Amino acid sequence: MLIKRHKILLGTAAGIVLILALIVIAGNMIENSWARGKAEATGAAEKPEKGAKTLQTKAKQLAAKMKNLMPRGTYVLIDTAENRLRVMRDGKMVQEAVVSCGSGDILQDPSGERKWIFDTPRGEFFVSSKLVNPTWIKPDWAFYEEGEELPANFNDRIDNDTLGEYALGFGSGYFIHGTLYTRMLGRNVTHGCVRVGDDDLKKIYRTVPMGARVYIY
Repeated sequence: MLIKRHKILLGTAAGIVLILALIVIAGNMIENSWARGKAEATGAAEKPEKGAKTLQTKAKQLAAKMKNLMPRGTYVLIDTAENRLRVMRDGKMVQEAVVSCGSGDILQDPSGERKWIFDTPRGEFFVSSKLVNPTWIKPDWAFYEEGEELPANFNDRIDNDTLGEYALGFGSGYFIHGTLYTRMLGRNVTHGCVRVGDDDLKKIYRTVPMGARVYIY
């Protein structure tokens, strides 16, 4: 009887030890799982933070590169869609003017051998000439457009009024110049040149130096 009781006690003690061991193991597992979850959560929080810092650094580097690419001094921006001319100095606008740019119309001569597209050219240019009281030598298309014959006398091509008081040339026969048709400013109606009102043109002429960059888009 004593032997059986002893065996029972031993079995009970062993069971209690086993249960306690299981509780300890389970506790350790839960604690390890919680610690691992906390570490993962911390790591997940740190990764976006590190990613944000990396993006900020790259953004600053890109901004610095763009700043170095920006033209310095005085330059001109011409928006052909909005018909706006802006005089810039070191990235800041010092003047804005409503202008007229190319119409995009196409004209063909009576023979069909030549045609002209009246677009304002896009790209980067430079002020290559500055003229006071400029003279326009009317090209062939100016006569065809009016339904006139080409003149035999060269003097019939000379026009001292159409371009206004000032003109800034930016290559290939294109100019920023005055206009007789101020009511048309803000519209795409020209043959490729950029027309400006008298007051704005005078300021542009005084502000923009020879060799200044002209960006047209």
